[in-house]
Amino acid sequence: MGLRGEAAIVGIAELPAERKQTRPELFTIDQYAQLARQVIDDAGLPPEVVNGLVTHGVAESEMFAPATLSEYLGLPLDFAERVDLGGATSAGMVWRAAVAVELGICDAVLCVVPGSLMVPRSQRQQPAATPPWYGASSGRYGSPQAEFEIPYGNVGQNGPYAQIAQRYAAEYGYDPRSTAKIAVDQRTNACAHPGAVFHGKPITVDDVLASPMIADPIRMLDVVMRVQGGAAVLVANADLARRGRHRPVWVKGFGEHVAFKTPTYAADLLQTPIARAADRAFDMAGLRRDDVDVASIYDCYTITVLMSLEDAGFCPKGTGMRWVTEHDLTFRGDFPVNTAGGQLSFGQAGTAGGMHHVVDGARQVMGRSSEAQVPDCHTAFVTGNGGIMSEQVALLLQGA
Repeated sequence: MGLRGEAAIVGIAELPAERKQTRPELFTIDQYAQLARQVIDDAGLPPEVVNGLVTHGVAESEMFAPATLSEYLGLPLDFAERVDLGGATSAGMVWRAAVAVELGICDAVLCVVPGSLMVPRSQRQQPAATPPWYGASSGRYGSPQAEFEIPYGNVGQNGPYAQIAQRYAAEYGYDPRSTAKIAVDQRTNACAHPGAVFHGKPITVDDVLASPMIADPIRMLDVVMRVQGGAAVLVANADLARRGRHRPVWVKGFGEHVAFKTPTYAADLLQTPIARAADRAFDMAGLRRDDVDVASIYDCYTITVLMSLEDAGFCPKGTGMRWVTEHDLTFRGDFPVNTAGGQLSFGQAGTAGGMHHVVDGARQVMGRSSEAQVPDCHTAFVTGNGGIMSEQVALLLQGA
């Protein structure tokens, strides 16, 4: 059971990363329109073939997000869905789009994630209806997070990810030079990608180790850079894929696993959902780990990359520190990871950070990565990670 590999990514779009926290000139709905136009143009297909849409949300419409976008974009839809998986949203969008296409529900599906759900500065309501509580996502009365975690300070992202890193250190040891190398290799990749926020700004392992401590053992350069941007892909059936402008990138396999919401309820902080998701994706695609030419790994923190590589089966559990030291993760290396820089060095445009990984993998398989192109790239492994290692999606993408 699973995909037949008959749905393909046929177009990609990604806005350059910008180091500012808001885009006051655009409503979120206008960002959707901008990205939709770009990705359809990139595919070289007429807009009228698009009859499916997967979205995350629209700041200007709390309800009926797909219908709002259908109306605004002028696209009648036969398939519409809203996905809410945090950083795993984008990868989750892609496999849902591929399933809808393979079932014949629709012909082409827009998967669009704007760089922000912020509305223009002049349109914001102050104060916010619900305080953010230092990064807590469920602060309303009655939620388990509001009752059992917010009062005790277990909120945000830095602290919980540091807890995971500390637990890893206690179990397997922790070499900060190894995690720093992940950031350095990805910065090398960003320096070959003009759209990256850190393009032309290389770093060394010593630079990472000298950066300020955020939450021990996580340092500033172990953490994503928040930017503005946005990304999109167009998923289409085989007939449209053959008519498109670029090499089709077939969605061959996927896996998804949601284990908990916050780490308070994790059975084991070191067993991440990507293990189950990756196994399912590889089994569905009929591929092996050594078939992968490029990995696009969700990288909110360097420890996320390391643990995802382990749990996805590229190296045994507990050996990741040594493994990343022994391998070249740059686009020139023996195991390329996040060849456009990832969220650590390209930048994390909110939820669109997850779509950056889908676009990067698809771009490599299409052969469109310019200076950072991996030779003979046919298979990409992509992950998405939501919450605190709580919900994860794996994709296997392959060229014909």
